[in-house]
Amino acid sequence: MADLLEARPSVTVVEDRARDETEVVVAAFDRLSADATTALRAVTAEFGRPIVLVTDRIEEGGLAVAVACRVVAILPRSAMTESRVADSVRAAASGAVSPPRDLLGRLAEHAERLRREMLAPNGPAGATLSSREIDVLRLMADGFDTHEIATELAYSERTVKNVIYAVTDRLRLRNRSHAVAYAIREGVI
Repeated sequence: MADLLEARPSVTVVEDRARDETEVVVAAFDRLSADATTALRAVTAEFGRPIVLVTDRIEEGGLAVAVACRVVAILPRSAMTESRVADSVRAAASGAVSPPRDLLGRLAEHAERLRREMLAPNGPAGATLSSREIDVLRLMADGFDTHEIATELAYSERTVKNVIYAVTDRLRLRNRSHAVAYAIREGVI
């Protein structure tokens, strides 16, 4: 990597971890494994500078670490050229870059997958709601008040209130509007 960068006159390679002279760190790994993420964290703690990451594979959890470690560019090792690395280093040194969109998009997908996995033991959101609860939520979404919901479903008002309380309490929702928003967002109604 140093040989690649030294060939470019606009980039100076600093040896021996000269902290004061370092503007950008280039980190190259075959894959962003647990050992590599540990190394990234150490470099971030030592230098606190933007990082250009060269790797072909990012393993589970690596995206979050990359963002946390100030990775501002990810270059595929297999498609790396001296000009691509040098251009990324110059951009990072100028402060003209922020974490790449594809990295942030992949991080968002990772966060969504984790959220789904956290809910998986309880099953999908719709499975946690009974048909009675779904009916009440659907009518609430249509603007019905408690009395109208009770009349429509042939329940007592007390039953409707109990259903609403059970849903909001179990799912840790703040109020009726939050319950309806949750049901819509999860595709239950």
